[in-house]
Amino acid sequence: FRKLFGMPEEEKLVNYYSCSFWKGKVPRQGWLYLSINHLCFYSYLLGKEAKLVVRWADITQLEKSATLLLPDAIKVSTRINEHVFSVFLNINETFKLAEQLANIAMRQLLDNKGFEQDRSLPKLKKKSPKKVSALKRDLDARAKSERYRALFRLPKDEKLDGHTDCTLWTPFNKMHILGQMFVSTNYICFTSKEETLCSLIIPLREVTIVEKADNSNVLPSPLSISTKNRMTFLFANLKDRDFLVQRISDFLQQTTSKIYLERELTGSLNSSDDERTFNLNDRSVPTATQALMTMYRRRSPEEFNPKLAKEFLKEQAWKNHFTEYGQGVCMYRTEKTKELVLKGIPESMRGDLWLLFSGAINEMATHPGYYEDLVEKSMGKYNLATEEIERDLHRSLPEHPAFQNEMGIAALRRVLTAYAFRNPNIGYCQAMNIVTSVLLLYAKEEEAFWLLVALCERMLPDYYNTRVVGALVDQGVFEELAREYVPQLYDCMQDLGVISTISLSWFLTLFLSVMPFESAVVVVDCFFYDGIKVIFQLALSVLHANIHQLLDCKDDGEAMTVLGRYLDSVTNKDSTLPPIPHLHSLLTDNGEPHPDVDIFKLVLSSYENFGSIRADVIEQMRFKQRLRVIQTIEDTTKRNVVRTIVTETAFSIDELEELYVLFKAEHLTSCYWGGSSNPTERHDPSLPYLEQYRIDVEQFKGLFNLLFPWATGAHSDPLALRFFSLLDQNGDALINFREFINGLGVLYHGDLIEKLKLLYKMHVIPGECVCVCVCVHRCSSMKGVFRKLQTIFIFSGAGLLSQFIELCKTLYSMFSEDVAEQELYHATATVTSLLLEMGEVGKLFSSSGRKDNDTEDQSEPSLEGKGGGGSERLPPMQDIKLEDSSPKDTGASSAMLISDDETKDDTSMSSYSVLSAGSHELDEKLQCEDIADDTVLVRSGSCSGDWAITYEQFLASVLTEQALVHYFEKPVEVAARITNAKNISKVGRALLSTSDYEILLSG
Repeated sequence: FRKLFGMPEEEKLVNYYSCSFWKGKVPRQGWLYLSINHLCFYSYLLGKEAKLVVRWADITQLEKSATLLLPDAIKVSTRINEHVFSVFLNINETFKLAEQLANIAMRQLLDNKGFEQDRSLPKLKKKSPKKVSALKRDLDARAKSERYRALFRLPKDEKLDGHTDCTLWTPFNKMHILGQMFVSTNYICFTSKEETLCSLIIPLREVTIVEKADNSNVLPSPLSISTKNRMTFLFANLKDRDFLVQRISDFLQQTTSKIYLERELTGSLNSSDDERTFNLNDRSVPTATQALMTMYRRRSPEEFNPKLAKEFLKEQAWKNHFTEYGQGVCMYRTEKTKELVLKGIPESMRGDLWLLFSGAINEMATHPGYYEDLVEKSMGKYNLATEEIERDLHRSLPEHPAFQNEMGIAALRRVLTAYAFRNPNIGYCQAMNIVTSVLLLYAKEEEAFWLLVALCERMLPDYYNTRVVGALVDQGVFEELAREYVPQLYDCMQDLGVISTISLSWFLTLFLSVMPFESAVVVVDCFFYDGIKVIFQLALSVLHANIHQLLDCKDDGEAMTVLGRYLDSVTNKDSTLPPIPHLHSLLTDNGEPHPDVDIFKLVLSSYENFGSIRADVIEQMRFKQRLRVIQTIEDTTKRNVVRTIVTETAFSIDELEELYVLFKAEHLTSCYWGGSSNPTERHDPSLPYLEQYRIDVEQFKGLFNLLFPWATGAHSDPLALRFFSLLDQNGDALINFREFINGLGVLYHGDLIEKLKLLYKMHVIPGECVCVCVCVHRCSSMKGVFRKLQTIFIFSGAGLLSQFIELCKTLYSMFSEDVAEQELYHATATVTSLLLEMGEVGKLFSSSGRKDNDTEDQSEPSLEGKGGGGSERLPPMQDIKLEDSSPKDTGASSAMLISDDETKDDTSMSSYSVLSAGSHELDEKLQCEDIADDTVLVRSGSCSGDWAITYEQFLASVLTEQALVHYFEKPVEVAARITNAKNISKVGRALLSTSDYEILLSG
């Protein structure tokens, strides 16, 4: 695989499959290789070789397609091409793996955790026959764990150990239910084969006894598990019971030791909850020690009895349910539980049941004291997130009395700030305040925090980040569902552009911002029980209920009014709360109010009409939409970056877009295969567009060799290092796209003067040179014949001469592949000799003029050149100041008196070419200032015998040679360089600079 596609050792192959790749109408039988970062295909047939390499991060669509011609095919689309693969032995396995790898790539584009995930995959030993299956097994295990966590709402770090078929004895209906038992590090879970019949979650922290029961014909291989709340669960028909009991016992032992450790750690926090919470306050603010709703419950006397009686009956129904099915985490969850939820959870039980159904209760139980610590750490910290939180605090349910005083506001502030501190990737996003304020009404402060964690990190993934990617993904899913379930309305809604407008506000706030409060909490009840499918079902029900009015709408404003009026009329007649004015109703017009819609009937009809929507189907649709959304965001980023800098450069928009793709590809390649810096430092999607992708010096060297016209010969890498240091304006060892284009623009579109000034600046700072070997050779042939080797010792005070020799090396290497190479060597030799003589003459004048210089007021800031370790830090481009010094000019003028003929005679015999250099760190400072674009270096020490060349002298000398003038003035074709960069493969690794490339070679 690595030999075929030129991949480095770091690229991990996961699996490969035999298939056909359709090129045009011709299928090519070969092998499809799926690696961590690329999808590759290779075939060699009838003397023809075909290769295809596609980066996962460039895939915009991945789907199974079925046609009469190709019943089983996988279609892979990028921005440029579509590729079709067919004739798979196991298409489902191949597609699942491809989907998983593409998902990892999207995660990497979205945030840096994806790169950390990639690093966590097992390192493969060379020549290991099982290396493919080991990596495949790891990815399979990861996928199974994700499904397991989603099914039972378990914490994000829970890993599935294994699962087995079994039966569970259910005492409530006296039956043995067939299903599967799942065992992980901290949980034993069960779900019935018939999806809604029964599910069960037993945290090992609750388990007291695990024992093998006696075998019988009725109950073969039974296993009994007892919990702290005196419930006993009986599993049977277990295939490998002894092994299973051993695994559970091992996990149980680990769990017990964890619990003891936690008790020791939290032993010092034995004070009461009230005291602990109160101590968290930095101000003398009254603290909410319970759910805010219990403190602010107001009852309307006229509607008091009937509603309260109904609420009481609901509470009784739930209590009876707990008696029959168990209470707490280990309760049997059945169809009966769902029925009770759909009828509405009683006000007094809402917080506890939200915790239970969302799985937040598990994280809270395993992290005692975590919230208090977070609040203490985050107090008094100010950043962008806390500023936004402060701004939004008073906009969170302002109509509710609980948030009309400092107690509610302070609790909301603490929860939001603590979460922003816990998860800086999300920090704070608008809409979080509305959801959190509702959580605080029904749950204690710490419980509300863990509910928010469950929402943001598990139940609504990627919803609350800066680009609300999750909500945009679900918006795409909703559009697909609308096309399937309300097709007659879909085209109309698309034309009006309404779906994108409504779905964001509906999904982000779980209908809390668009429905009366007492109705919206019923939606939240169902959401915590059944997940995101509830929101999709309800949204489809709302569209379905207004189908005729929406079809008559002329524009999006009218459609929004229809939907707004409908949602305002959704009422909860069972609510014991006084009616709270709803802000959304202020936005609707003064038309006739919509007749009341009962929330419970609406929820019930959503289950009846659209309850067939399955969670796993939603996940499948989410994957497809995630590819589209993230690639759209990437395209938007590219357009914004190009739009920002197109006015600053002579490159066309198309050229800038191509260069951006190359720049980003180089960044991603080094993230995959390692660079000298951490990818998480270079890639931060939360930064402004221009800063999102940055490259370090190693990556720059790669692009320099591919794109920069001066990158030829052995001197290319040192020159790239100097160029990079000049472009790195803020000195953070990373450059962004703007800095990169500024440098590249001078070489492609700059005039002669700009190019020479850049070349001079790159060599302006004293480098590291003690001894330089200089060859004196005849230029009778193009390559030159070495006649005599002469060594010039440059002492530590003469670093400028070493920089001059570096400049000569650069010029010589620059022309090594040019058609006029011999002529350019002659010209360079002439200029070099002329400048050396100027420097020598200038040195004599410099010592006579030193007194004048010392009396001048030198108030400009000085710049330091640092050397050592084979690399240099050069200052930013705009910080190079320029100064004109008259004594040195006199020297220069004297040197200029040498006739051209004399100079040419001199240099026809000899020229200087540096062979090797030692290193020495120079601590001298250079002082520079800017006068009329001319540059000279002035040493601010009192060292005698300075050697210096001004920019003016360098420019004048180069201008005397027509060959050099032609070389620097000739236009460079950027399109050819870009095309070459796209298709080239570097030694040791493939540079996959575009979405995909194909190599078709005739044998």
